[in-house]
Amino acid sequence: MSITLYSAWRATAPYRVRIGLRLKGVDYDYHAIDLVAGDQHKAEYRQVNPQRLTPALDLGDGSDILTQSLAILEWLDETHPEPALLPKDPMARARVRIMANVIACDIHPLNNTRVIRALTAMQVEQAEQAQWMARWMTDGFNTLEPMIARYGKGFCFGDSPTIADCCLVPQVYSARRFKVDIEPYPAIRAVADACAALPAFIAAHPDNQPDAVKA
Repeated sequence: MSITLYSAWRATAPYRVRIGLRLKGVDYDYHAIDLVAGDQHKAEYRQVNPQRLTPALDLGDGSDILTQSLAILEWLDETHPEPALLPKDPMARARVRIMANVIACDIHPLNNTRVIRALTAMQVEQAEQAQWMARWMTDGFNTLEPMIARYGKGFCFGDSPTIADCCLVPQVYSARRFKVDIEPYPAIRAVADACAALPAFIAAHPDNQPDAVKA
C-alpha cells in the first residue's frame, strides 16, 4: 500500500511533514490541495479531513488517515525509527517538543491562510495584516533564538535534524515570504542555512512541489 500526502505547496504544516517523510526516506504519492481555490472545502476532501486543513496522510487504504503535522511527525518517528527525529533522553525530547510547539501552536495558527482571510473579511488593510504576522512571528523567534543558541550544535537541538527543524524551516520560509526581518536571529538563520543544504530539505521545499506556482 502506498502512502498519500495531501499537501499544499507553500503551506507550512504540510511542508513540515514533507521534510519528515524525506528525512525518513519514506516514499509517498502527492495529492495537491489548492487552498486558494478552496479545494479543502470540497466534499471529496472533507471525507479525507473533516477539519478541512492540510496536511492529511492516507496510510494506504483510505481508512487510516492521519492529520495534524506534529502527530504525523511523531507517528513517522515511531514507525520509522531511523534517523531519529526525537532524542532518546526524556528531557532532550521535551526540549525539542517545546521548540516545535512554539512554532506549531504559538506562531503558525495566528498566520495561516484562514486567519489572513478572516482579517481581510474584517477589512484589515494589507499593511496592518503584515504587522500582525510580523508581531507573532517575531514573538516566537524571540523565544526560539536563545533556546537554539543554547541547545543547538548545527541544528535546533544537537547535531542532527529533529522535529523542531521540520517546523523551523517552513516558518523561516514563511517569514521571508512575508518580509519579516530575521536578521536579529543568527542562530535561527544558521539552522535554516544548514538545513537548506540537505537533500531532504531541498526535496521538500515549496518550489520543488508538483503544484508549485512559478513566479
